Amino acid sequence: MNFTEQLKQITLNYFPFTPSLEQEQLLKALCEFYTLENDKSLFILKGYAGTGKTTLLSSFVKGLRSLKRKTVPLAPTGRAAKVFSQRSIQPAFTIHKKIYRKEKIAGGAIQLGLAPNLHTNTLFLVDEASMIGDYTKQSDGSINPRSLLEDLVNFVYGGKNCKLIFIGDEGQLPPVGADFSPALNLDYMNNFYPNLLINHFQLSIVLRQATDSDILSNATALRSAPDNTYPSFFKTKNSDLVRLMGEDLEDELDSAFSNYGATDTIVITRSNKRANLFNQQIRSRIFWYEDDIVANDLLMVVRNNYFWLDDQSQAGFIANGETMEVQRIHGRETMYEFDFVDATVRLIDYPNMEPFKVKIMLDVLDVNSANLPRERMKELFFAVEKDYGFEKNKKKRYECIMADPYFNALQVKYAYAVTCHKSQGGQWPCVFVDQGYLTDEMLDRSYFRWLYTAFTRATEKLYLVNFNEQFFDTSYQE
Repeated sequence: MNFTEQLKQITLNYFPFTPSLEQEQLLKALCEFYTLENDKSLFILKGYAGTGKTTLLSSFVKGLRSLKRKTVPLAPTGRAAKVFSQRSIQPAFTIHKKIYRKEKIAGGAIQLGLAPNLHTNTLFLVDEASMIGDYTKQSDGSINPRSLLEDLVNFVYGGKNCKLIFIGDEGQLPPVGADFSPALNLDYMNNFYPNLLINHFQLSIVLRQATDSDILSNATALRSAPDNTYPSFFKTKNSDLVRLMGEDLEDELDSAFSNYGATDTIVITRSNKRANLFNQQIRSRIFWYEDDIVANDLLMVVRNNYFWLDDQSQAGFIANGETMEVQRIHGRETMYEFDFVDATVRLIDYPNMEPFKVKIMLDVLDVNSANLPRERMKELFFAVEKDYGFEKNKKKRYECIMADPYFNALQVKYAYAVTCHKSQGGQWPCVFVDQGYLTDEMLDRSYFRWLYTAFTRATEKLYLVNFNEQFFDTSYQE
């Protein structure tokens, strides 16, 4: 038996059920890809929710590891890496943690530099690849100065005999500021990376196990919903999908946070403004919090921060989108016309990391933008600079600002309700989806992708909040 056949048989042994014909075809393609002698090989695996791509990939990784072959699972966010770790039974890293290292540049500012790939004969598997952006527009309107996709490709193929697999769902939202997911787009990848030998496979058949869930069945139907028409959601007798009207929302939220817990319940909205409104109501009416930040509060970081964590920590730095729990408030102060607290926090998706102390800026908590507006950031910069006016050398004065804890304070929002983009890469047992403002003209492919992404964040219970009755097929009976 040659190695390709051996790998296939061992992978099948790890399969929890009999694979479908489509999955067998994919497994054959993966095994042949792995044994290719070309060291510039890339495999793009696309599959919608419920098609079994995760089950097959986790079995494939287990098969490779049993044969003493090296694999490195990666994901765009900490939460996605945590989910990937559980499925592959192997520690997964965030892409940023693996491929970047912090570098000091002129003036003392910190930027990310590409680390060398010291791996040899290693397969890198990247889950949630639909989130990987290229040179895309950021939330403040500026263009991202570097391409995560390009850096990832350069890192992997900078190692000796390394291969790469992108795994993702094209039905989900593309990266912020993009119209499509470049890492999953075959034409785009062939055009921009002509030196790579690219293999690809599309899983399209939803498995029987997935059709037992109303969440996944309705998510599947969304993919083919025609524009300018309402999808026709259905619910079976013991449905995991619930239509919820506003008058019942508070009771159901209270019940969900009690039964599932704050870290396993999430509200997904269409705008930062709606997320702010939900967060205010949840904190005041469900948890009875009165102060702006208290112990046990859940916060989401909204801007990358390289100041508070050491390079050698498990996370490496505090990434945009990371969720943290406040463990203790040490003090509050107003400086430079901004409000700050000193706190001890822990990162939710790094349970083995010790809690650590940070300074948090409170001014971002309720703004309707994604993070602190650029003009306000400039105001803080110049205010901090005045404190270092004694330093006449401009370069040294800039270094002082870059090392200042107030200038480097964490920018955070509350994490009980988030936009759909912020939820990507994560899954929660209980999810509430807020329809928000919607007109017939807004029922287009972009909205359906948003809705599909929101649906597929839920693993046990999905509440559709204030959805128009036209969304539901009232004639459906089980």
